[in-house]
Amino acid sequence: MPKLSDVITVLEEVYPPSWAESWDAVGLVCGDPGAEVERVLFAVDPVQAVVDEAVEWGAGLVVTHHPLYLRGTTSVAATTFKGRVVHTLIRAGIALHVAHTNADHADPGVSDALADAVGLRVTGPLVPDPTDPKGRRGSGRIGVLEPPLPLSAFAAQVAAGLPATAAGVRVAGDPDRLIERVAVCGGSGDSFLAQARAVGVDAYVTADLRHHPASEATEAAPVALVDAAHWATEWPWLNLAAGELLTAANRYGWALEAKVSALVTDPWTAHAPMPSAP
Repeated sequence: MPKLSDVITVLEEVYPPSWAESWDAVGLVCGDPGAEVERVLFAVDPVQAVVDEAVEWGAGLVVTHHPLYLRGTTSVAATTFKGRVVHTLIRAGIALHVAHTNADHADPGVSDALADAVGLRVTGPLVPDPTDPKGRRGSGRIGVLEPPLPLSAFAAQVAAGLPATAAGVRVAGDPDRLIERVAVCGGSGDSFLAQARAVGVDAYVTADLRHHPASEATEAAPVALVDAAHWATEWPWLNLAAGELLTAANRYGWALEAKVSALVTDPWTAHAPMPSAP
């Protein structure tokens, strides 16, 4: 059975903290490096429901994509929901580790998993990392849809390939337009709209698109937009990350289990359709 420090070493070899953005908060949040770990739970969000699942399953480590304390804190008192998360973890002897933008930039990373989930063959990064001599790392991915599909059919394929959420998938563009070359970015991606236009893709799949950037993007170039829930676009990476850890465990002969949380932690819980289109 490996120690927590052994598992963290493997995770940081696959997702080095140095690949994270300067503003990010990645790495070990709590946990004893000398403690043994038998079970690892992977989830998108470090929320109480996920921690409760970890306690019930008997996990020794939770790996999440989103940080618990992105902007830092001066207290972990249980008077706040984040403090309660920390107290629950420590009482149960469970560690918490975060792989956020370092997992976004990895090869393969969050956007590779998204591309695979929606049926794309990845050809390269949307925004290459200039420090990568192979040109494979970076933000977002560009992929090919084989065979090409009308936008309406591709959007349905995206919806079917991602875990279901209350909001579903929003689409901007001609439903009959043929889609072949696609950019994707797991999580909030409207900061890369200009890059998606510049590389000349037919569609861009991401999350959290705001009105003005989306409106300007569709006016500036005929790129279709497919907007899914933030949580849903990042969830496919969990299976990828769990697989990387289990591959290492087999290599080292560790007795280690990994599980991907199926809890839907998307904050939107219901969708009320308008009675008719305006």
